Amino acid sequence: MQVAPSILSADFGNLARDVQEICEGGCDLVHVDVMDGHFVPNLTIGPVVVEAVAKAATKPLDVHLMVENNTFFVELFAPLKPEYISFHIEEEKHPHRLIQKIRSYGIKPAIVLNPHTPPESIEFLLQDLDMVLLMSVNPGFGGQSFIDTVIPKAARLKEMRDRINPNCLIEVDGGVSDKNVQTLKDAGVDVVVAGSYVFKHENRAEAIKSLQV
Repeated sequence: MQVAPSILSADFGNLARDVQEICEGGCDLVHVDVMDGHFVPNLTIGPVVVEAVAKAATKPLDVHLMVENNTFFVELFAPLKPEYISFHIEEEKHPHRLIQKIRSYGIKPAIVLNPHTPPESIEFLLQDLDMVLLMSVNPGFGGQSFIDTVIPKAARLKEMRDRINPNCLIEVDGGVSDKNVQTLKDAGVDVVVAGSYVFKHENRAEAIKSLQV
């Protein structure tokens, strides 16, 4: 299991320190939540802060857009060269065009599904994706409880993924801990995003290791 700690739960007064700590602690990706206050009821960070994160990080960035006007934000963050940029299918009218745009920057495109959105909604996009992110909480805030229905949803997505595009990763974000990570792995999940669990743990390296099942 790959682990992508979400910096949404980091100490923003010591952001560079926290990013360095999780990278040294063995994380695989650094998950960056970008919220615009419109698509979700929260406002987080822009490219200036993410540029500082990129400089502090020794692991690739995984940028998760929770925004309206995805194309604008893709163009804003693409120069920082994250490994992945993911966008919500619920917000995008022309997803295939946006996938191509992300890939044109040399960045791996990913699509995000909210808890209520079925995996079948992206069946005809799956062959063009490098990752699908399943939300296991309602997007917008950290520290929420895990929504169990993501488990059968991940299993359904895995069946579809294995048939259409076996190289596409499945990522889950929200309420992940050592208590449910094995169940997620058994359902076919490849990457977990963990914010509160990692950053509120007294030993962040241990927290990361406990998720790498």
